[in-house]
Amino acid sequence: MTALVLIPGMMCDERIFNPQIKELGKYYEVSIADISKHSNMTDLAADVLSKAPRNFCLAGHSMGGIVAMAICAQAPERIEKLALIDTNPYAELEEVKLKRGPQMSEALSGKLINVIRDEMKPNYLADSENQDTILNTCMEMALSLGPKVFINQSKALRDRMDYQKTLRLLNIPVLIMCGLEDKLCPLDRHELMHNIISNSKLEVIKNAGHMPTLEQPIKTTEVLKKWLMN
Repeated sequence: MTALVLIPGMMCDERIFNPQIKELGKYYEVSIADISKHSNMTDLAADVLSKAPRNFCLAGHSMGGIVAMAICAQAPERIEKLALIDTNPYAELEEVKLKRGPQMSEALSGKLINVIRDEMKPNYLADSENQDTILNTCMEMALSLGPKVFINQSKALRDRMDYQKTLRLLNIPVLIMCGLEDKLCPLDRHELMHNIISNSKLEVIKNAGHMPTLEQPIKTTEVLKKWLMN
């Protein structure tokens, strides 16, 4: 059975992929990577590689997509197919870096819930009937991971490199997917990745923001299934 490694985004766990795991698990050996224990992309990528099968398909969401790019930089020969979902190939913008320090201080002072609620949640989703349910899931994931993971992941994101060169060198099938209404990682970032990766396909999910796996689970799963089977 083909192995599929899924990498969640920042302050997310397997719940971000729950709808996909249920369906894709029928056909693939699905595992969820842990990106909570290191504070730089190089070590996060090496840790995922150390626990992954020799060869595997790889899908990363948001920060998980950045870790997936770091994995491709370290061991491209091990990746059979790649999916980058609502993510960003650029190094951290200076204006975003400036926000990391205050956010980490707030998280350390016991106010992680405030950071997630005020700084991040407003940018996550498109308007929909299930918005509150999904936001609650996002909050539950973040609080269950806790402030130490928030610090690790914030540092890894803050200090990351630009991965455009890595993407240009890829010669495997790559799916690039994003929610049309994603404010954190907007469409133009995904169009750029599509343009610089020779063997890539861009899929834009309507009526979805940064979390299409939960906002439009049926469509997202359908797109992933097609990517894996082609």
